[in-house]
Amino acid sequence: MDLDARRREQHKLRLSWMPWLYFSLKPRHREWAEAWQREVQQRFRELETVEIAEGCFIAPEARIFAEPGRTVSIGPGCSIAADVFLHGPVTLGPGVSINARASLDGGAAGIRIGEGSRIATGATLYAFDHGLAPDRPVREQPVTSKGIVLGADVWVGANAGITDGVNVGDHAVVAMGAVVTRDVPAWSIVGGVPARVMGDRRLRPRSGARGGWEPEDGK
Repeated sequence: MDLDARRREQHKLRLSWMPWLYFSLKPRHREWAEAWQREVQQRFRELETVEIAEGCFIAPEARIFAEPGRTVSIGPGCSIAADVFLHGPVTLGPGVSINARASLDGGAAGIRIGEGSRIATGATLYAFDHGLAPDRPVREQPVTSKGIVLGADVWVGANAGITDGVNVGDHAVVAMGAVVTRDVPAWSIVGGVPARVMGDRRLRPRSGARGGWEPEDGK
């Protein structure tokens, strides 16, 4: 393999682990990268019950399992990085990103993630649970599934965990390493084990050109 070919393979690997780079590729890379993605995504469609919208990036190293009745539906403009584990039913809205080594298992009730939400490296979302009755081993306990719902513009930090039955409101932030066991209100910042509300995004400093803090009403 010549140097240019080896560089292209390295570039593919870089995109797999940092898929946000795919959406800002220079024109000289865009043509081969889009052709490569068409091949990768077609392989997933042929092997699993996967629906993939236009403009997505999916690392070939991702592990997507979607038996009949457990569809993985990936909305337009989504990205799924290397070593991600997805087991349906999972529905990703437009522009959702799932970074490397995140694990999402939809159980029976499923996981739904709203538009523009970000799932950071190593985060875990499991939409099922085992019983804990003392009369039988854990491996023989019944499994229940209520489902997990994340709203739009949610950020789940690295290595955070979200348990079955949880609903996370729009614009919320789950801090790195948090374990979320109850519903999260919209705009909340939660952290800790178990997670609790630690702040409100609407009270954070503005990110505009002027910088500094402004009240929500602009006064």
